[in-house]
Amino acid sequence: MYIVIMGAGRVGIALAEFLIENGNDVTIIENEEGDCNKAVMELDTMVICGTGTDTKILEEANISEADFFVAATGHDDTNLLSCILAKKYGTAKVISRVSNLDHEDAFKEVGIDKVISPELAAAGSLEKMISRPNVADLTSYGKGDAEILDMEITNEKLNGKRISEVSPTDDYIIIAIYHGGKLKIPKPDDILNTGNKLSILVKKGTFRKISKIFT
Repeated sequence: MYIVIMGAGRVGIALAEFLIENGNDVTIIENEEGDCNKAVMELDTMVICGTGTDTKILEEANISEADFFVAATGHDDTNLLSCILAKKYGTAKVISRVSNLDHEDAFKEVGIDKVISPELAAAGSLEKMISRPNVADLTSYGKGDAEILDMEITNEKLNGKRISEVSPTDDYIIIAIYHGGKLKIPKPDDILNTGNKLSILVKKGTFRKISKIFT
């Protein structure tokens, strides 16, 4: 895929590194000379010094050929205008960082495909670490009404129980069990023990109840 990223700050550089490592073609647009030079030094990709609100710069980046345009600067007004322009050039998908969540609706109203707040995502991750310390990872699915929890069994009452004795219920189902780091699709007769790592599909809002069963 071909991705144009506007902004060579921490978010833009990290995203570009990940995309390049996975075999994608990336062009960086950066207005600040210092960040532009840093991007040239750190990334093996095209870097254009300029702003994504300038149509000439977008055309130099071949924006009309891009599969994705990502506005990753910390300035909402710049991100919004560049995304509107990218849309007019027919970019398939347009994604923008938003710093002020009060601006989120404005971004969506002009047809931007996805609006991301790294600050809010980081805060959410910290909240999960504090309020859900026994969960290794949590991912939302569907419209946010289901989650997959990755957790380790610490409740000794589960030792020797078959999976069929505890799963499925109306609130959750064990979808994977890990032995020696290898994923196994659970069978009804598989035995549970403390130390087992599980992936559990749960209904949103049932975390605390389910956590008490396994930890």
